[in-house]
Formats: sequence, structure tokens, C-alpha cells
Amino acid sequence: MEIGTKIKELRMEKGLSQKALAEKIGVSQKAIDFWERQINEPKASYIVALSQFFDVSCDYLLGRDET
Repeated sequence: MEIGTKIKELRMEKGLSQKALAEKIGVSQKAIDFWERQINEPKASYIVALSQFFDVSCDYLLGRDET
């Protein structure tokens, strides 16, 4: 599964809009939209922020680990 799909699934599980998630990790709503649609990928510092916010590993977000 691609990182964008995982971000979207995790965001939906928490009942957050793209804008709400963007505010939580300090990016624009457009960045979240682009990540979820696979237009581009988050840089490393945002992968870390996402993993901390969602309480998952960076490896999980990157598709290297299923937990």
C-alpha cells in the first residue's frame, strides 16, 4: 500500500479533514491532498510528524512494516 493511501486511511480513522490534519502537523491542506493522491510524497520530517501523530512507525507509513 502506498504512503498516500495509508495517510488517508489513518486520517479517516481519526475522523479528521485534510485541513485539520494539516494544522496538526504544520503543513498546508494542499500538501495533504497531494500526498493522498500520490502526486508527491512527504519529506522525512513530515513522515516523522505523521508517525508521531498517528502513533505508527515510519516503517509502517513507508510500507516496510505492517504494524
